[in-house]
Amino acid sequence: MLTIKIIVVDRTRAAFLEQGEAFYLKRLKRYARVEWESVRPARIRKGSPARIVLAEEGKAIARRIGDREYVVALDRGGKSRSSRELASRIERVSMSHPRLTFIIGGPLGLSETILERADEILSLSRLTLTHEMSRLFLLEQLYRSFTILRGEKYHK
Repeated sequence: MLTIKIIVVDRTRAAFLEQGEAFYLKRLKRYARVEWESVRPARIRKGSPARIVLAEEGKAIARRIGDREYVVALDRGGKSRSSRELASRIERVSMSHPRLTFIIGGPLGLSETILERADEILSLSRLTLTHEMSRLFLLEQLYRSFTILRGEKYHK
């Protein structure tokens, strides 16, 4: 069975988003083993350069990435895909990689180190989303992808 690991910076604070995450995590269990890992956000001090914050978070994220994992970093500058394209991509990648890791950064995004380590950079939308909202959108799209691959009724 495919393992999907989702690495996020910080915990989800909004209760309605936590409920949505739990909803889709439960549904995804039918299709894949899902691991959810949260790294502690870097302390943002007044006047701290973003690159320092991103570098600190990047180190914490990098420690959680295995050598054999296919890594997809979520970033607004990434490639946009339709739901069907994402489903097809997951199917293709899972044939050669039993572990698929998605990374969602904090409010400042992801470090260059993490973006360079990524096998693929994905954008969920041309709209600007909060990092917390991105988590829910990703989970829903992963669930949708598996229903597409199985020919189930969810996707229309």
